[in-house]
Amino acid sequence: MHADIIPLIVGLLIFLASLISLWFGLSVAIIEITLGAIAGNLGLQAEEWMLYMATFGGILLTYLAGTEIDTQLMKEKFKESFLIGSFSFFLPFIGVFLFAYYVVNWDINSALIAGIALSTTSLAVVYAVLVETGLNRTELGKILMAATFITDMGTALALSIVFLEPTWYTALFVGIAVLVIVVAVNFSHRVLENPRLKNKVIEPEIKYIFLLLLIFIYFAKLGDGHAVLPAFLLGLLMSGHFSETSQTKELRNRLRTVAYAVITPLFFIVGGLKISIPMIYSAFGLFAVLFLLKMLTKFVGVYFLAKRYLPRGEIYTTLLMSTGLTFGTISSVFGLNAGYIDQVQYSVLVGVVVASAVIPTFIAQKWFMPVHSEDIVDIDNESNR
Repeated sequence: MHADIIPLIVGLLIFLASLISLWFGLSVAIIEITLGAIAGNLGLQAEEWMLYMATFGGILLTYLAGTEIDTQLMKEKFKESFLIGSFSFFLPFIGVFLFAYYVVNWDINSALIAGIALSTTSLAVVYAVLVETGLNRTELGKILMAATFITDMGTALALSIVFLEPTWYTALFVGIAVLVIVVAVNFSHRVLENPRLKNKVIEPEIKYIFLLLLIFIYFAKLGDGHAVLPAFLLGLLMSGHFSETSQTKELRNRLRTVAYAVITPLFFIVGGLKISIPMIYSAFGLFAVLFLLKMLTKFVGVYFLAKRYLPRGEIYTTLLMSTGLTFGTISSVFGLNAGYIDQVQYSVLVGVVVASAVIPTFIAQKWFMPVHSEDIVDIDNESNR
């Protein structure tokens, strides 16, 4: 395919996804993933610029998710978030690993990759859906994002402890990440609340945030790590900067606008491009079993705790906690590049990961939206009363 036409096709997919999302009332994220999968199997291939922008889009979504979390509520609801997030990680990890190792007879490294890849919950998908529905402003949404972070932290730690071999560059990445977070948390007000920089058409505040995230991405790649966790922590610790004044709240809205226009759609479309339908078809039985196993273990791990701590939102919470994308794909790519899994295993795992981003989200939005529940309080509205 001629390279010059690829940006045109991607732009068309992004626009079509928006229209379809509005027509059917579904999250634009799952439409973008689906269109990406269709385009990929019709011959569209991701170029280098798309891959980098997709990486940046995932990091930006993660940062934005961190800024949405109410740190005071997170402290008050730490027990709920920690329990839901921990069981959301451990049960799928153990269940998928045991199935892959003892039933499918994958070797131990392949089984571990499968367990890690399918234990994830996609913070990017969860955040995108909550923002589109307005549930990010509710107690349920904030607890859900905090629990998702706990799950992904477990996934990242498992991948690091089991497989990665730390180097001096890894230590450098950790050191730089800590330094950037400390400096940004303590001095960002000089940029974000500077009267000379506010409401300028050149958007210096947004460019400042982009610079911080680009630093994470560069040093993460250098140290064979990933920028998702420091990006989330940065957003979480900077969340106070986005809630103190109406101007900083407006800044977050402008940042969302920039992100959702082009950057984050590339993240979801590129995720869809990674699916090989012929390879999944060749191992469809395994694909179906792994998908059902992930859904079952997520249900057991999340539903009963959600029923106790988030009444009337338990099914919605369970379905969104069953989604996967970023870390699931990262784990699968790592396993393929390291030689722990082959191309068929990779396609099956990524297929399950992407299917888990689409199917539970569709069901949750279509039939289990908790927006009318009297037990779910809009925190922003409550604070304005």
